[in-house]
Amino acid sequence: MKLVLAALLATAALPAYAQSNAELEVKLAQLQHRADLLKDLDAIENLQAAYGYYLDKGLWGEVADLFTATGSFEYGQRGVYIGKDHIRRALLLLGPEGQQKGWLNEHMQLQPIITVAPDGLTAKARWRGMVQLARPNQNGQWGEGTYENDYAKERGVWKIAKLHFYVTGFTDYDLGWTKSAIPAEGPSALLPPDRPPTEVYRSYPGVYIPPFDYVHPVTGKPIPVTPPADSVLGRK
Repeated sequence: MKLVLAALLATAALPAYAQSNAELEVKLAQLQHRADLLKDLDAIENLQAAYGYYLDKGLWGEVADLFTATGSFEYGQRGVYIGKDHIRRALLLLGPEGQQKGWLNEHMQLQPIITVAPDGLTAKARWRGMVQLARPNQNGQWGEGTYENDYAKERGVWKIAKLHFYVTGFTDYDLGWTKSAIPAEGPSALLPPDRPPTEVYRSYPGVYIPPFDYVHPVTGKPIPVTPPADSVLGRK
């Protein structure tokens, strides 16, 4: 990041002899704005990476503290949980709090595409999540999905405002994708969500592509998504 900032400032300084003070001030303000947005990108990437590490080790309190006070958490078809307390309880659906012998709960955060709003106060990001699960006396599982998240900056600190993990599919570790498809779990009766699932869809072998929050980087146009009719069951 420091090298990027130094390069931007050096570029601004080169033609300084031919520019007025007003022009320089405008250019420096623009460069400062770009530098601030780059720092925001870096902070959001670190925030999401921290989420993955805490989730892996069952640190539910630390995960919940990454969210805003009114933040929401939605994992697959389990429904939407709102607020830090509800999010922490919802995470118990993924396993006990803290590291447990014989448990594996790996959620890797990959392929980020982060879009920060011009005012630097909100952002959206799309990620890919690779999942490895193990439970005592159960078969292991592979999983995959897409995150579509919202973020908010509060008093200079980036937090998760909305986390939505769209489950692409889960499969038995030994059988693999061609022989096994584990259905996405629905809302819990023991720990019911605050809201039903935002979108009701079928995971693998069904096909569903979560809507893209960003436009095509070359054409600048929205990315159309038309899934098979039998994969989308509804939207709340």
